[in-house]
Amino acid sequence: MTLALERVTTPAVTAAAAVPLVTGGERDYANLDHAASAPCLEAVRRAVDEFLPHYASVHRGAGFASQVSTKVYERTRDVLRRFVGARPSDAVVFTRNTTDALNLLARSVPRHTSVVLFDTEHHAALLPWRGPNVRRIPLPNTRLAAVSAVDSALAECPEGPRLVVVTGASNVTGELLPVAEIAAVARRHGARVALDGAQLAPHRPISVRELDVDYVVLSGHKLYAPFGAGALIGRGDWLRAADPYLAGGGATKLVRRDGDGIGVAWHSGVERHEAGSPNTVGVYALGVACEQLAASWDAVAAHERELLERLTRGLAAVPGLAELRLFDGAAERVGTVSFVLDGFEPGWVAAVLSAEYGIGVRDGAFCAHIAVRRLVERNGGEGKQALRVSLGLGTTTEHVDRLVTALRQIVARGARWTYGVVDGRWAPCPDPRPLPDFLR
Repeated sequence: MTLALERVTTPAVTAAAAVPLVTGGERDYANLDHAASAPCLEAVRRAVDEFLPHYASVHRGAGFASQVSTKVYERTRDVLRRFVGARPSDAVVFTRNTTDALNLLARSVPRHTSVVLFDTEHHAALLPWRGPNVRRIPLPNTRLAAVSAVDSALAECPEGPRLVVVTGASNVTGELLPVAEIAAVARRHGARVALDGAQLAPHRPISVRELDVDYVVLSGHKLYAPFGAGALIGRGDWLRAADPYLAGGGATKLVRRDGDGIGVAWHSGVERHEAGSPNTVGVYALGVACEQLAASWDAVAAHERELLERLTRGLAAVPGLAELRLFDGAAERVGTVSFVLDGFEPGWVAAVLSAEYGIGVRDGAFCAHIAVRRLVERNGGEGKQALRVSLGLGTTTEHVDRLVTALRQIVARGARWTYGVVDGRWAPCPDPRPLPDFLR
C-alpha cells in the first residue's frame, strides 16, 4: 500500500457545516482559526476511510491487517523525512502533537545542557525546559537584533551541550523568525537547534538540511490531518541515550524477573520512545497530508498571499484597529494576523463575530502570554488579550471580506444581540442556537 496522493492544484479541505446565527437562520462557517486547528483535507478523509478496514496493531502481529498497518506506520517515517528535508539518518519519533514532541526532546537532552530560547515562544516550546542553564531572552524588535541576542546568550553559556529552540513562524503574528541566521550563530558556538515547525509547516516548505537545524517538531492537527498525531524529527544520538519517554510495551526488547524486581532491556531505536499502541490512523493521516502539501506548495503559497494581502488591506481600514507585530518594518509572514480593537474587549468581539456573522476567530493570549502582553502594551494597550485571524486552505475571499465588513459594523453600531460572561467567556445571552443533532 502506498500513501494516497492526489496531484491537484490546491488541496481541498472538508467542507465546514453551516452554523446557526442568534439572529435566525444559518450561514456557511468562515473558519479563520486555522492556526489553532486546521480542517481535514478531503484526500486525508478519504485515505483514512480506505485504511480503516485494514487497521490493526503494528510491529507484533502476524495477521495480514497488522502487516498492512505496520507498513503504513513505518513508511510514513520516510514521508516525514522528505517533507521536512531531513537527513536519511534522522530519527522520526511519532508523538501526539508539537507539545508532546518538545517535551520528549526536553527529556532527552543530556544533563547540564544549556538551552537558549526567546520568551515570546509558544508555551509548548517555552515551558518544557527546566534548570539553571535555561536562558529565556526577550525577543528584540528587529530580526538582526534577534540573531545578535542568541549570539550573546550562547557566549554566556557554560561549557557543555547547548541547544537553541526557535519557532519557524510566530503563532501570534505569523512573522517568520530568522532561523537560518540563528542556526549559523548556533554552529559557531557548537550548539544544536530545535525548530518548532507547528505554524510554519502548513504554509511553507521546511528543509532541515538547508536551514541547518538538528530537530524539527510539528503537529498533524495544524497540517490538515486532525487525527491526533505529531512528530519529532532529528538527530538520534540524544534520543538513543535518553531514558524512554514512557515505560511500557513496544519500548522493550526484554523484560525479566531480576531478584525481587524487574530487569528491562530497552530498544535502542525510535521504538524506545514510542511505548504503547501507537496512533496508526493519525500517523497515516499526517503522512497523506504532508504528501498533499508537498505536491502543491506553489499553489498553497499563491492562495495564501492573495488572501493575506486582501486581509491586511481590509483590516487597515477598520477604525481603531492596531495590528500586532514582533519586528519593526515589513517581515515575511504566514497567513496569521493578530490585532486589538480600541474600546472593545477581544472576547466580546469574537463572540459577536461567531454568533451574528458565522465567523470563527481566536481571542485571548494564544498560549503565548508573554508575547501577547508585550505586543499589546507596545501598542499602548493595557490588556493581556488580542484577536487572531489565521488563514488556510479552507479560507475564501468571501470569508475575508465578511470579517472586515463585520468588524466595521461592530465598530460603527455595536452588536445586535446581548452578551454576557458565561463560565469565564463571552457568549450570547440568551443563546438560541441549537447544537448539532449528535450532541443533543
